[in-house]
Amino acid sequence: MWNNFVSPFFNADVGVGQKLALSSILSALYIASIFHILEKISKNIFHNFSVSFLSFVDDSFFILQEKSFEKSNNFLFCSYNIILSLFDQFRLIVEHEKSKIFHFSRSTKNFNLSSLHFSSLHFSSLKGPILWPRNIWKYLRFIFDRKLSFQQHIHFYSNKALSMIKSMKMLDNSTSGLLPFYKQLLYRTCFLSIALYGFLLWYFKNVSLFHPLKELRKM
Repeated sequence: MWNNFVSPFFNADVGVGQKLALSSILSALYIASIFHILEKISKNIFHNFSVSFLSFVDDSFFILQEKSFEKSNNFLFCSYNIILSLFDQFRLIVEHEKSKIFHFSRSTKNFNLSSLHFSSLHFSSLKGPILWPRNIWKYLRFIFDRKLSFQQHIHFYSNKALSMIKSMKMLDNSTSGLLPFYKQLLYRTCFLSIALYGFLLWYFKNVSLFHPLKELRKM
């Protein structure tokens, strides 16, 4: 059905896989109305406070900026429950085990962040804490930490490249295998691209490069 047009019924015995081009189009059509409703509700509840909602097919984000972790958690608390309620009305499921909370902070002090607890909400069937703040956030193969120092990111990829370099000795010996020129070409095209994956995140002017360069020297 589209507006006042209704097509005849027909059998559909083939599903639409997640990786097919039609899947993202159907998903966007189906959940677009949810985003529209969510935006209206958010404006009425949060007023001047901005809570952004971004989504790429079934991968979605709540984004907000606030100096107080307590206020931030309260807004996340409300936003998450609104989307749970809307998804339930649309017969959609939120996978809580795949949901994460992540806070960025400039504070130099250690802080303990509380989980989101749903037992007090009358419209939620969830009991007890569901979401816990993470120390590390992995997205699109980038590894983020709370201070955006990218130490874990650099450590992971430099060690990954190092393990590959150590295995390169299997590609030649004293009598056969790759010539030094091709080993150099392999190193520059493959291993360096792994070690420097996402370097634009941490390599820029006026940032301390002591730790990244120390990790890369090991490689």
